[in-house]
Amino acid sequence: MFYTGQPTIKYSIKDLEKLTGIKAHTIRIWEKRYQLISPERTSTNIRYYSDNDLKKLLNVSILNRNGIKISNIVNMDNEEINERIMDISESAYDHENQIEQLIISMIDLDETRFDRVLSSSVIKLGFDDTVVKILYPFFEKIGLLWQIGTVYPAQEHFVSSLVRQKLIIAIDGQSGMHKPDAKTFLMFLPSNEWHELGLLFYSYLVKKNGFKVLYLGQSVPFEDLVEVSGKHNIDYLFTSITTPVTQKKYSEYIQQLSVAFKHNSIFITGYQTKEFNIQLPANVVKITSPEEFIVKIKQSV
Repeated sequence: MFYTGQPTIKYSIKDLEKLTGIKAHTIRIWEKRYQLISPERTSTNIRYYSDNDLKKLLNVSILNRNGIKISNIVNMDNEEINERIMDISESAYDHENQIEQLIISMIDLDETRFDRVLSSSVIKLGFDDTVVKILYPFFEKIGLLWQIGTVYPAQEHFVSSLVRQKLIIAIDGQSGMHKPDAKTFLMFLPSNEWHELGLLFYSYLVKKNGFKVLYLGQSVPFEDLVEVSGKHNIDYLFTSITTPVTQKKYSEYIQQLSVAFKHNSIFITGYQTKEFNIQLPANVVKITSPEEFIVKIKQSV
């Protein structure tokens, strides 16, 4: 991915594969046989695709997955495609459909569509399952795309702001719900880590399951963690590491946490925890999904 001076992104075919789930080989076949999308070339003859190509493929992915042949899709105009997608959304609810529509809303900075998709998910699944089954995988995909540079900051900030508002309202709704003897989670992001939505997701789940939360938020210096723990009774720590770091720095930070909080259980999640498969200290637990985390904290009660 690279920028052109405008907030327009040029996607490689591998970027399209990651975003749509359609294999690069299949994209090339559709491109050649049906002229579904038309890549351009840079001055150095590198093929690239536009936001419009990505949106077209996401729409095709939804229709094709729901039984409509590609040979029929290519004969539809944009209005018919949108109508068929809306019909599918209303009659045959599918998690991937919702996630792909959220991606299209992000690309277009379309708040109305984003809210409509999210609201329909809440109605069908409830808020908790919408967070776990729709929003969490959506932001995992966005996190991956952010890593490789196929989401520009305004798009990420747009959706993050919308979801952050909803999560904070949901978190506030859990205030005062814990028991007096409830254990406490210290929730934070390391220094220079700003990707807060995952931490908010998990903060909501922690409160929802009856624990207290001491929420420090983004980019917390290590010495502040130590100071806070000295003034408050902390049972668990929870952090997320998404921003790229070397495996050496990642390992050193985990070890530093483990030693400084040797009497606490420390939960870690985020993109980097999946990238680095290192031997973790005994008091550090890697979390790969919200469902896994819920199971683990219920076992600890």
